[in-house]
Amino acid sequence: MTPEELIADHTVYSCVMGSRAFGLATEGSDTDVRGIYLAPTALFWRFEKPPTHIEGPADEQFSWELERFCELALRANPNILECLHSPLVEHLDDTGRELLSLRGAFLSRRAHETFARYALGQRKKLDADVRQHGAPRWKHAMHLLRLLMSCRDLLRTGVLTIDVGAERERLLAVKRGEVPWTRVESWMAGLAAASDEAAAASPLPAEPDGARVADFLFRVRRASALEADAYDEVVQRVVPGGGFGQ
Repeated sequence: MTPEELIADHTVYSCVMGSRAFGLATEGSDTDVRGIYLAPTALFWRFEKPPTHIEGPADEQFSWELERFCELALRANPNILECLHSPLVEHLDDTGRELLSLRGAFLSRRAHETFARYALGQRKKLDADVRQHGAPRWKHAMHLLRLLMSCRDLLRTGVLTIDVGAERERLLAVKRGEVPWTRVESWMAGLAAASDEAAAASPLPAEPDGARVADFLFRVRRASALEADAYDEVVQRVVPGGGFGQ
């Protein structure tokens, strides 16, 4: 089974991410598509396993195999968690619906550490740009501010919201380079401090609900295996000696 076939035939969820999902799109913004596919269980019975992720086939398209996606989400990977909360869903089947119903199971106070660590890495890049070129990459600065807002609000409320809402124009002014870097730095520091404060009293649990996610993954893998067995039985009846073992 080719990567293209996995995406075309086994995607359970896909959405638009990036500026369009964040409410920050402007003329010419890319359409970043992110998806999750469920590789048939029978493919794992071979020496060569199905890919954990696939880039493409379209431009700006990236997908994860369901198990890999769940692993990253349980670790509170910011990009992965936000993918589950996009307001722009393009495709959703029954497995995808159940996955979305589990969004809360992935959320925990781990997000404080992972979002902050990711933000620190991005901030170092911005500081390097300022040292080398006298200014940061303003688009990257805007998106770092957005991420810090998302982290703060998640820790305060227990709900992950990725659309910037009323902050759109303020953030776009940063992207256009209309806000002095010193003010942007101060804004970032304030958001980071607010996240630290919110973490101490966050309604989020200390750890994600890994048991619920594991049960979900087991059930969808088992259902896929049973479908393969049923198909193999039909093939054996029609073409003796055929089936997945051949």
